[in-house]
Amino acid sequence: MSVIVEVQVRDNNVDQALRALKKKMQREGLYREMRMRRHYEKPSERRAREKAEAIRRYRKLLRKRAERDEV
Repeated sequence: MSVIVEVQVRDNNVDQALRALKKKMQREGLYREMRMRRHYEKPSERRAREKAEAIRRYRKLLRKRAERDEV
């Protein structure tokens, strides 16, 4: 995955640019990817993690649908 995240510094306001950069990196999922790449993950562990994530996403979708239909 090669994502280029770019932020412009305006009026020498580095703090604001840094906040924008962190927000963009969070949105792109770069923090999560860096954390995952710190250690090697066996293919079987990767499959198990991805399956668990898919189940979690599906259950969240069902909860949202149930909440929407309840109203």
